[in-house]
Amino acid sequence: MQPSASILNLLLVALLAGLDPSKTQISPKEGWQVYSSAQDPDGRCICTVVAPEQNLCSRDAKSKQLRQLLEKVQNMSQSIEVLNLRTQRDFQYVLRMETQMKGLKAKFRQIEDDRKTLMTKHFQELKEKMDELLPLIPVLEQYKTDAKLITQFKEEIRNLSSVLTGIQEEIGAYDYEELHQRVLSLETRLRDCMKKLTCGKLMKITGPITVKTSGTRFGAWMTDPLAPEKNNRVWYMDSYTNNKIVREYKSIADFVSGAESRTYNLPFKWAGTNHVVYNGSLFFNKYQSNIIIKYSFDTGRVLAQRSLEYAGFHNVYPYTWGGFSDIDLMADEIGLWAVYATNQNAGNIVISQLNQDTLEVMKSWSTGYPKRSAGESFMICGTLYVTNSHLTGAKVYYSYSTKTSTYEYTDIPFHNQYFHISMLDYNARDRALYAWNNGHQVLFNVTLFHIIKTEDDT
Repeated sequence: MQPSASILNLLLVALLAGLDPSKTQISPKEGWQVYSSAQDPDGRCICTVVAPEQNLCSRDAKSKQLRQLLEKVQNMSQSIEVLNLRTQRDFQYVLRMETQMKGLKAKFRQIEDDRKTLMTKHFQELKEKMDELLPLIPVLEQYKTDAKLITQFKEEIRNLSSVLTGIQEEIGAYDYEELHQRVLSLETRLRDCMKKLTCGKLMKITGPITVKTSGTRFGAWMTDPLAPEKNNRVWYMDSYTNNKIVREYKSIADFVSGAESRTYNLPFKWAGTNHVVYNGSLFFNKYQSNIIIKYSFDTGRVLAQRSLEYAGFHNVYPYTWGGFSDIDLMADEIGLWAVYATNQNAGNIVISQLNQDTLEVMKSWSTGYPKRSAGESFMICGTLYVTNSHLTGAKVYYSYSTKTSTYEYTDIPFHNQYFHISMLDYNARDRALYAWNNGHQVLFNVTLFHIIKTEDDT
């Protein structure tokens, strides 16, 4: 058997080291085994060696160790993956808690500003939020990435609990009647403040919001600006002529769903679409006349009727879209109004304030704006606002103040979404414009410029 070069090198090293190669043995389990060595006549080295055992068991042992190591690595990888998933989960909890903490912080700022006005309901809400936070504490304790942050959270929760307990004790120290009177006083002050904000100058019109799509291209829908807060009845009058049916809905939601609560059959047909419901009664223009009718929804009877002297009717002085819109009845923060035109005022708009009980004209103002050039008009705080068209591109172009008897040209655009407006009326309670837009019942929001006068102002 010829030795390999590596064994020869090994023997050479042994000879150089002064060792007897014949006694040099290597465990067959570790490598080649040399039993004897000599030189032939040519000086070549002759040796007897035994190759290492091809021990499959040894191989299996190493393979087993490798498999065990691989399994350990895989186990570690799985553990890391589990840890990552848990970390991600805990991180979401931390984010949630951070959001709730910010919310609580804002609420406690509010509490610190005026603790005396804190009510039990408000306190209960805070307690419920605290109850939601408490289960997060064990989760946060698992999230050891930042132990200092967890400790800080726990301390803040303890502090919040202490503050809540103090507030609860403080609330308990007040007499309920005393708190109730304070709330009523605050409500009165807020109402007084709102009264000072009642009137203002129109600055902007936004929207519209489409409430419903129904009826013909022309019609009217409205609510009562003087109705109690919980009374949200809606009245619906389709078409501008040849109709006497008024449909009533208990709420906007019922109106949208079509759930009528009552139907009224008026004694006369109406003209135009410019009716108004005010203080429980419907005011409308009787067909083919300049007579105004006051009809009570409660009694189903006509309470008053009166001719509007010199007022044009039956498309003599209508708005630009026609439709017998000669006489426009409307209401605002001040009261009931009629807008129309007369020959005496050369077909220009006349504004009359009406007595809501008798329909008598209390006072009139003659403007210089042609009624036939107006698309629609509405009153806000005693000022008449007139649009220049009923079609696309319409805007509030002209205004007339009955307080100062002066006018001005304006430029307040609004979005005529469905291209044709046949009714546009302001509701003082809702601070909105009700419109009939080509078979769509829509609402526009208005922005008013207010000047608040205090009691010290003269």
